[in-house]
Amino acid sequence: MATDNGKVEPVPHAIYPGSFDPPTLGHLDIIHRAAAVFPKLTVAVVINPAKREPMFTIEERKAMIQECVRTLPHVDVADFRGLLADFVRALDADVIIKGLRVVSDFEVEMSTALMNRSLSDVDTMFLMSDQHYSFVSSSLVKEVFFLGGDVSAYVPDVVLRFMQEKRAKLRSK
Repeated sequence: MATDNGKVEPVPHAIYPGSFDPPTLGHLDIIHRAAAVFPKLTVAVVINPAKREPMFTIEERKAMIQECVRTLPHVDVADFRGLLADFVRALDADVIIKGLRVVSDFEVEMSTALMNRSLSDVDTMFLMSDQHYSFVSSSLVKEVFFLGGDVSAYVPDVVLRFMQEKRAKLRSK
């Protein structure tokens, strides 16, 4: 980014990591709000070995997010394995974005943020969830969906189509 004196200033770069299995409207809310603050945002889909088998492949999750952010030209979608601190350093990012729904999210994310800062010297910015999505999690959405509930109020249309296709494939086996 050029300044008035002709010097080139680095563009602040934020990374919003998550498993996004599947991406919810809560995730999209955080993406849109972070994109309004940072001129460069990378949504980083992580493969988390601590979580159970994902519903969607990494490629499917990236495709869903890319479709959801196609109108935001300064938002990229990437994936990574391993330490977030290493990924942050590799991309020369300035800040990590995390969404918080409830107090228990803060308790978990605080120690992770401090560890990431220790490892990468990058701070974490917490964005509070919109009240409409404070109870929405990917795990809960999947559970309700596979038990026959309507999750259309909690996921973007493109994600709902992916979910319906996945369920149809699983039923046909």
